[in-house]
Amino acid sequence: MTSVLVLDAEAMSALSHRSGPRRDEVRGALDAAERLDRGAIVPAVVLAELYRGPRRNPVVDACLSRETGLSVRDTDRVLARAVGGVLVAAGAGSEDMVDAHLVAVAAEPDRGVVLTGDEPDLTRLAAAYPSVVVQGL
Repeated sequence: MTSVLVLDAEAMSALSHRSGPRRDEVRGALDAAERLDRGAIVPAVVLAELYRGPRRNPVVDACLSRETGLSVRDTDRVLARAVGGVLVAAGAGSEDMVDAHLVAVAAEPDRGVVLTGDEPDLTRLAAAYPSVVVQGL
């Protein structure tokens, strides 16, 4: 069974800080994923939420450079179709597009865990995907 850890914007933001309990929680999840030889992914659309100009962009880039086990998943046609499927299954609109990316990326392997600061919304979107686990921060 393959599994992957998918980080949302709040998890990435916590990881970019130098210290704090949420950073420690995300760091622990990444360490566990690495020990278990599992992937860790941030969808590119999540980065779009985080890139907010010259003060914030370098912080995000430094975090991505520092976290060598973290890969970025671009939205291609296959993922776009899966995201649309998540939205349809949940009866959701385009306002949930970024969160739907998280679920779709987590559903790509046999099993995925979404680490999120928005557990209620992600749980709603992932309801039709039993292989996706939503873990709140």
